[in-house]
Amino acid sequence: MGSTVNASIRQGVFDRELEDRLVRYVQIDTTADEASPTSPSTSIQYNLLNLLVEELRSIGAQDVRITDYGAVLASIPANIPGDAPTVAFLAHVDTSPAFSGAGVKPIVHRAYAGGTITFPDNAELMISPDTFPYLAARVGDDIITASGTTLLGADDKAGVAIIMTMAHHLIANPATPHGPIRICFTPDEEIGRGVHARLPADLAADVAYTLDGGERGAIVYETFSADAAAVAVQGVSIHPGHAKGQLVNALHLAAKIIDTLPQATRTPETTEGRQGFIHVYQLQGNAAEARISFILRDFERDELEAHGALLRQVCAAVQATEPRARISCTITPQYRNMRYWLEGDMRPVDLALEACRMIGVEPFSEPTRGGTDGSRLTELGVPTPNLFTGMQGIHGPLEWVSVQDMARATEMCIKLAELWGAAGTDAGA
Repeated sequence: MGSTVNASIRQGVFDRELEDRLVRYVQIDTTADEASPTSPSTSIQYNLLNLLVEELRSIGAQDVRITDYGAVLASIPANIPGDAPTVAFLAHVDTSPAFSGAGVKPIVHRAYAGGTITFPDNAELMISPDTFPYLAARVGDDIITASGTTLLGADDKAGVAIIMTMAHHLIANPATPHGPIRICFTPDEEIGRGVHARLPADLAADVAYTLDGGERGAIVYETFSADAAAVAVQGVSIHPGHAKGQLVNALHLAAKIIDTLPQATRTPETTEGRQGFIHVYQLQGNAAEARISFILRDFERDELEAHGALLRQVCAAVQATEPRARISCTITPQYRNMRYWLEGDMRPVDLALEACRMIGVEPFSEPTRGGTDGSRLTELGVPTPNLFTGMQGIHGPLEWVSVQDMARATEMCIKLAELWGAAGTDAGA
């Protein structure tokens, strides 16, 4: 196994391929839809999924297929003897429905010189080191943004581009030693449905990594635990001209539920670090009936349960003020903190830290106030830490990414493939 990343990589051989891939991929609208029951939730995601199938076949990947639930799978066979662990690399193709992903016009700000970056289609928008301190560390890099009216989609098409570039390199350079590699691109991560129940078996990997992280050097092995909550309010509908003493307005009761919840201590805008929250993100309905959608987040199981208990308590209290109404609260588990399982065997994390140092980047690990497909995969038995891509300002028009951050992530993935191959060789010695 080579002890250092080859000099041609250091000279930026990945940069243009990564830029080309990301610029092409983000122009394909792949917005997910939480209200849809299908998998993928939107048929437009197939436009990118099918393209990735074609590209994987064109670079020589094997066993390329797309599952009936919309995940793309492929293999790169081992090129070393022995029984090395199978390592998977995953990214999601969908973008968040929180902001438009249609008609993305990517802009490459070549050799960023510092200062403010503006957006041609929205003069009021700008990014600078004042608003994104990390941008100051990326002077000289090629920065990609959208034009100001859409998100960029680097979350997670940067991860897709990194994995495709890594796969292309491994297949084109058989002298790079590695064990069996699996590639996977999932739909619907942004709406919490990226890991289908059959995915762990179909993936057939011993360990995996998601490319869905932020700053250069970030190796994440602790995420939020997450539940979704749906509150349904059934009022009493009647013509407003004859409503006195009879109308029970569902919207008023829904507003009372939201207003009764703690506003100063348990919302995303008032919490940070290891603090969890109750986030109301959608209210739909009319005077007759209303539905409130929440997400509940915390790093610890008992605190997550406490958020759910508080929400149920508030619903019960509001229900007690109006017995003619019917209020229900349904809480559905989404994913759990991957730390619960990884702390029993930290080898996937330790090798990621080692791979990062081998490319000359000092790694760091901080709990992420979010989740990845890896959270659910880890819970289902495939340990899956999350690796950096460089993406910043995600889910909105200020989103940006450094091409050079993506290149370093590609280098790290190649080193990880080598390290896991060596681990198998060492075990068989």
